[in-house]
Amino acid sequence: MEGILPLYKPAGLTSHDCVFRLRKILKTKKVGHTGTLDPDVTGVLPICIGKATKVAEYITDAGKAYLGEVTIGFSTTTEDASGELVERKTVNRVIKRDEILQVLQSLTGEIQQTPPMYSAVKVGGVRLYEYARKGIEVERPTRIVSIYSIELLDEREKFEGEMISFRFQVRCSKGTYIRTLAVMIGEKLGFPAHMSYLQRTQSASFTLENCLTFDEIERHMEDGTISNVLRPLETALSHLPKLRINDKVAEKVKNGAVLPTPEDLKTINGPIIAETDDGTALAIYAKHPSKPDLLKPVKVLRNEF
Repeated sequence: MEGILPLYKPAGLTSHDCVFRLRKILKTKKVGHTGTLDPDVTGVLPICIGKATKVAEYITDAGKAYLGEVTIGFSTTTEDASGELVERKTVNRVIKRDEILQVLQSLTGEIQQTPPMYSAVKVGGVRLYEYARKGIEVERPTRIVSIYSIELLDEREKFEGEMISFRFQVRCSKGTYIRTLAVMIGEKLGFPAHMSYLQRTQSASFTLENCLTFDEIERHMEDGTISNVLRPLETALSHLPKLRINDKVAEKVKNGAVLPTPEDLKTINGPIIAETDDGTALAIYAKHPSKPDLLKPVKVLRNEF
């Protein structure tokens, strides 16, 4: 069994829980997820099976899209609805639509984020949430992430009440914490805030429309039609630049040969996919560290073609 299964992750399960459950359903051990989603978060979680586990990192590194909701009026320890209360401040004024739009605009582009204490980021080899559970506060690394776009999904012109909630859609780079983004929105409006709802709507080229529930996957296994819903591993690489090769070069590629860099790929700094004429991905290449005119294999995906 080989391919990518776009799973609709339900609330209440960790990404690892999903992998564990799918290993039992699919009766195979070689199963891996493509980036951690918190238990409360639902939505797109591409699952890699068999040889497709080799490309999991390239889905993880690709852009993501989310449907989120921020609630303004109180903050929590986890920056989402599952945490304990940290600060409460009644929203004592009317917040106008234009003000929210200006805040969202100010958070578009490259921004700095500090990961929440309840996150999987490692400091000193230990995940932050492990420190947090012991009540230990440690210095967290600030990172730069990219917010490609934020759209307000609320038609109101005025927002009023002791607490205010509104939904937004965001497209962003890997490593972005939407929980932290919700807190930042609140801070810019002058109030404590938290993320009250989150759904991942896209991961790399996989969208909600592509996703299957656990029940649907089980039915496909029972009917013997699971191969019909597995996406080829090439789907995970569709957003990356391609190097088209002939059969003679393909023979060298499957043995890990170094290749000359074509003129049109010399400005590419990231991964490049070596593929055959029919679109079969054989290997992942990158710039040679010491020879700029050469490409060095990073990972051979298929030894046969």
